[in-house]
Amino acid sequence: MVLPAHRTRAEELVFYVEDSIEKRGLRPGDHIGTRADLREQTGVARATVNEAIRLLQERRRIVLRPGPGGGLFVAATDPVVRLGRTLLTVHGEPLAVAEAIEVREQLEPLVAAHAAQHRTAKDGRELKSLITAMKKNLDDVSQFVSVNWDLHVRIAAISPNAVLRGTYVGLYEFVNHVSLVNPQPRDGDYLAQRLKVHGDLVDAILAGDVPAARQAAEAHRHTS
Repeated sequence: MVLPAHRTRAEELVFYVEDSIEKRGLRPGDHIGTRADLREQTGVARATVNEAIRLLQERRRIVLRPGPGGGLFVAATDPVVRLGRTLLTVHGEPLAVAEAIEVREQLEPLVAAHAAQHRTAKDGRELKSLITAMKKNLDDVSQFVSVNWDLHVRIAAISPNAVLRGTYVGLYEFVNHVSLVNPQPRDGDYLAQRLKVHGDLVDAILAGDVPAARQAAEAHRHTS
């Protein structure tokens, strides 16, 4: 087997292992093979195999077990990693973006509530800076939307709930990047309205007012 050169050889080997897991229908705990198996199947160097194994472990795709009967085994799937794979699987389906938006919007009140409960002074400064950047870009819809996305990701980062953060940000990235959503021209009144909605949301978060933050998130959801 000759590995293509458009990725590093270690990254290509990672793809090879992941593809093998899927094609063989392997489940968590199933044996994938050994380092020697990978070298024999692909012809890559020992260092490349070691680097690919490191990447696969970082991505929580495999666990490595030493000794007789050891080798590479399929790891239990982290729920956030599973979400990412699900989004890649549905990419291109006609309703995928609408469904992702629906789920994301249902999470927004909880994300806002967590932000109001756990925000720090540093969070407050950065959220205010993003609102200021939105205000400066009322005449540039593309930049306005880009900063708007950054604001939502920054709000989600305040939550101590890693699953909530990962799920919400994953859905945002799917809608805004994977689906290649392009912002359409809007009049000044529309962008000014969006600025006010987001300003109210940030004000509630900075005030630590959980009910108001939830209410602002709901207002954002209904005016999107």
